[in-house]
Amino acid sequence: MRIVVKIGSNVLTRPDGKPNVTNLSAIVDQIAALREMGHETVIISSGAVACGRGAVTPRRDLDPIERRQLFSAVGQVKLINLYMSLFAEYGIVVGQVLTQKDNFSSRTAYLNQRSCMLTMLENGVIPVVNENDTASLTELMFTDNDELSGLVAAMTDADTLVILSNVDGIYTGAPSDPASKLIAEVEPGADLSGCVVSSKSGFGRGGMGTKCGIASKVALEGIRVIIARGDRPDILTSLITDPASVPHTTFLPSPQGASTIKRWIAHSGSWAKGRVGVDARAAEALRSDRAVSLLPIGITGAEGAWEEGDLIKIFDPEGQIIGIGRASMSSEALAPLIGQRGARPLVHYDYLFID
Repeated sequence: MRIVVKIGSNVLTRPDGKPNVTNLSAIVDQIAALREMGHETVIISSGAVACGRGAVTPRRDLDPIERRQLFSAVGQVKLINLYMSLFAEYGIVVGQVLTQKDNFSSRTAYLNQRSCMLTMLENGVIPVVNENDTASLTELMFTDNDELSGLVAAMTDADTLVILSNVDGIYTGAPSDPASKLIAEVEPGADLSGCVVSSKSGFGRGGMGTKCGIASKVALEGIRVIIARGDRPDILTSLITDPASVPHTTFLPSPQGASTIKRWIAHSGSWAKGRVGVDARAAEALRSDRAVSLLPIGITGAEGAWEEGDLIKIFDPEGQIIGIGRASMSSEALAPLIGQRGARPLVHYDYLFID
């Protein structure tokens, strides 16, 4: 299998805010064992800020962005060196991949980054991926590395995404509540809004709500997602070889899956350049099980300015989102065709993701 492993800040950071080398070393041991079994692995690693926090003391008070940039710039070097030295014990080479949201908004940049990571895997190199915090401002940042892990799992055609957190998985209520029970399996499309506690934990930017949302979306694209506690002994190898032996939550993959380009579209809604509204008949057709493209005759209006190839959002008459698609023409070219018969599709089915 190809497995993407997301290692959360709370797994890699001690209570005093410094890097937890013991946990990191144990996870490296397990990833090396998975490699011996024939599995490929991509690592999504937090921990750069924690590494930097312990290595440098600011000479003046810094705002949150400046502090994050300073600590991550210093800490990322230390973090990747830790990975390199730990994996070197097994004769395994790792490579650093720093990315940011802009690398996913352009299809060309997306494919270039995908090619880089697939080439690394082909040559036996384990990609260690993290957000480039030195260049990412607040509005351009990923929600957290959970979002990044979902994007990378889709990008690399992974079989499984494992999100290692500080809890065993999704519970029916707050994990601290003795009445709460661990949910072992989640069917595709299941509503867990009543179960997930929205609070954040420890040193991470996100929380279980983000993990649950990302896991649900990735599973709908045909990728199995597992949420488990990262500091349990042999958690990774157990999840792959004997999953019944350790507590966790599995989001079952949709049997239909999705093509690579549809996976990209599914995760790229925040970069849509415009929106179109459709009538009730078009909305029903798009949401059906048939392979339906979006024709101008079914469009009732358009907002925003976009070019051919940009992503646009599609809404029904009640204002509910139907999906996201790649436009085959610009907003200017579409304008005189709205409501007209005989025009080519604005969004072809092959480039349409229904939400």
